[in-house]
Amino acid sequence: MMETVLDKCVFEKEKLLQFGFAEKGEKFCYVQRIMQERFELRVMIDGAGKIKWDVYDVETAEIYPLVKITTVCGAFVGKVRMACDEVFQEIAAQCGQAEVFKSEQARLIRHYVRKIYGDEFEYLWEKFPDNAVFRRKDNQKWYGAVLTVRRDRIGLLGEDKAEVLDLRGKPEEIAQLVDGERYFPAYHMNKKSWFTICLDGRVDSEEICRRIDESYALAKK
Repeated sequence: MMETVLDKCVFEKEKLLQFGFAEKGEKFCYVQRIMQERFELRVMIDGAGKIKWDVYDVETAEIYPLVKITTVCGAFVGKVRMACDEVFQEIAAQCGQAEVFKSEQARLIRHYVRKIYGDEFEYLWEKFPDNAVFRRKDNQKWYGAVLTVRRDRIGLLGEDKAEVLDLRGKPEEIAQLVDGERYFPAYHMNKKSWFTICLDGRVDSEEICRRIDESYALAKK
């Protein structure tokens, strides 16, 4: 399947609407004619930022599938791909920013805090572009941070990188929660009032979202 520059972007709702996307529920849809209006490129971005796109033959109203099959070569299909890519590049430049985090759970967290609390990831450190925080609007207090760290820095084996989540917690609950397997002492935070989760699936996403809610409530104090 053909990958595009859009697959590596995070999008802002307002910019998508300004560009010409139509909002349909939690999805954003965009249509543009290409190749002298012989084809129609349809792009859909869902609420989690996932991309779906297809090219339709305007005359027959049928999908032109060859454009997405990378093993298919030829001058004509190459021109269609190039026309699509020009549109993708324009959307990415005007509506998106590069996706920093690789794990599915990090992306889910970004979507969750945006949908539930209207908050965005903030990248505060130029020297650490793969670290982000999210905070309450009313008092500017952080209630979470997604960080990229070496696994051995949180007590796991190996020196390869992992994405982790720091959240607030009650001291008495953290003392019982941290087990060195699913929950870890807070990385670069006060270990009495913060804890860390490794975003590799060892804690399921539903539980993570529940703990984000708890952290948000604790940040009000």
